[in-house]
Amino acid sequence: MDFFFCIPIMFGCPSKIKQEGDGTPHICPRCHNAQVVRAKRSKRFELCWIPLIPLGKKHLFFCSICQWSAPVDGGFQPQVAGGGYAHPGAPGGGYGGYPQGQMQGYPPK
Repeated sequence: MDFFFCIPIMFGCPSKIKQEGDGTPHICPRCHNAQVVRAKRSKRFELCWIPLIPLGKKHLFFCSICQWSAPVDGGFQPQVAGGGYAHPGAPGGGYGGYPQGQMQGYPPK
């Protein structure tokens, strides 16, 4: 009797994204959330989930909500999120329709 053993071999080149820098949030140009951070994407050849050969690294801006990314050296810099940022679609330019700095339930400054 002959027995043939089928051993599945899993391999691939997945990307791993790791945050770097001081973690200052930027505004995402796609989803308008303040979740864009500087990150490093590294790609490796893996055999049976064991990383064997590094294939390259890339520094980029990355949005954790909509997965938007852009290279850091590409010339485009997303806007840094400040204290007075409001979603562009909000009426009156403030949070939830209230003018900026006058949120409901808070005393005026």
